Amino acid sequence: MAKTRDMTVGSPARLILSFCLPIAAGNLLQQFYNIVDTLVIGRGEGVAALAAVSGSGWLDWGILSIAMGLAQGFGIQIAQSFGAGHPEEVKRYEGQSIFLSVLIVLILETLSQVFLFPALRLLRFPEDTIHLTHTYLRIVFAGIPVVMGYNLLSGFLYAVGNSRTPLLALSVATVINIVLDMFLVITLRLGVIGAAVATVSSQCISFLICLIAVCRLPVFHIRRHHLKPEKQAVIRLLRLGTPIAFQNAIITIGGLVLQRVVNGFGFLFMAGYNAASRLQGMLELFGTAVGNAMGTFAGQNFGAKRLDRVRIGLRQSAKIAFGMALVITLLMFLFGRQLLALFVEDDPAVVEQVLVYAFRFLRVMASGLPCLYLLFVYRSTLQGLGDTFIPMISGVVELLMRILCALLLPALIGEWGVYFAEIAAWIGAAVLLMIGYYHRLHLLERSLRTENE
Repeated sequence: MAKTRDMTVGSPARLILSFCLPIAAGNLLQQFYNIVDTLVIGRGEGVAALAAVSGSGWLDWGILSIAMGLAQGFGIQIAQSFGAGHPEEVKRYEGQSIFLSVLIVLILETLSQVFLFPALRLLRFPEDTIHLTHTYLRIVFAGIPVVMGYNLLSGFLYAVGNSRTPLLALSVATVINIVLDMFLVITLRLGVIGAAVATVSSQCISFLICLIAVCRLPVFHIRRHHLKPEKQAVIRLLRLGTPIAFQNAIITIGGLVLQRVVNGFGFLFMAGYNAASRLQGMLELFGTAVGNAMGTFAGQNFGAKRLDRVRIGLRQSAKIAFGMALVITLLMFLFGRQLLALFVEDDPAVVEQVLVYAFRFLRVMASGLPCLYLLFVYRSTLQGLGDTFIPMISGVVELLMRILCALLLPALIGEWGVYFAEIAAWIGAAVLLMIGYYHRLHLLERSLRTENE
């Protein structure tokens, strides 16, 4: 049976580590099946198909991240209500989250299908790949309901301290995705269609597993009246979720501008850059895991008015994240080229040029990981404390840094300007988030002291 975990008592470091490890394992599995998609497409269908699928990354993430951001915001309120020991309030916000999620899915599904091809044209996708990318994304966007559903339900589970069930869901989904990839792409030769169908099918399975787990937890047993729209609850959830979704959206805009610049460098550079980008999720996975754990830890302890534990947890999480980042950076410098070589199968001269571009970008990204990992920890902590505004502004900073560097630096240092645009965006956002966290915590501690006097 699915379990909950109270993170307001016990060793912060032990709680955060034990909570984040299943998330990291789940992230690793998720990245693993993304890499399998890339391997199967790149080696089975060639560089054109690889560029088509990997080049869709920012647009794909841009739409889906809106759903994920809103679901994440809804989970913050669940964590705070659970930490405060208010089970009826948990049910109330769960019902309102479900109501809002249905409306969000309808909007996103309509917009993504109607404006997909014009968006690809605007982004200057090469004629060699645009129709393949269009086909792939049409199918992937058809899976928006299950992506929203999975993120909403896994967010509920994370909020009550359960990180194992989402890991189980991703484990099963990974196996199904790999099997379907091999069968649909390699055996049936369905190309990008097969890869997209495999992805959506596996997402359906992960959603169903989380749904079963949520239904088994008494704290989530809602009744029909919980689903009836309540103005104040809806406003509260949107205040938490909308800034995160907007933050994701504006980060995506910067990424899309960068992708447009990348596409202008030509087909081979695009393939190399996008191949390295496919590894970005793997580079980030431990950082996002520690960040997610700290977000839940901060949310529950904020609800319990234990700000002293938030401060300790942040300090320990930052140390854990920084150490993990250094290890991954070293591994990428030592073995990154060999890993990238797995993705590409084509004429040797073409493969060599693609790998040159890919490994250059990978080394630059790996060098910026310590900063990125701290960004995840501070951003999630602020969100757990109920402040989604500063993280949203940090997204604006990312947008500006990424766009300015992508548009200005290539004129000065060529392709390296494109590479450095990514870590420049991370540095700018991380600095703002650190300042925002300490200011927010100071205000909360002062308010709590006043309340106790």
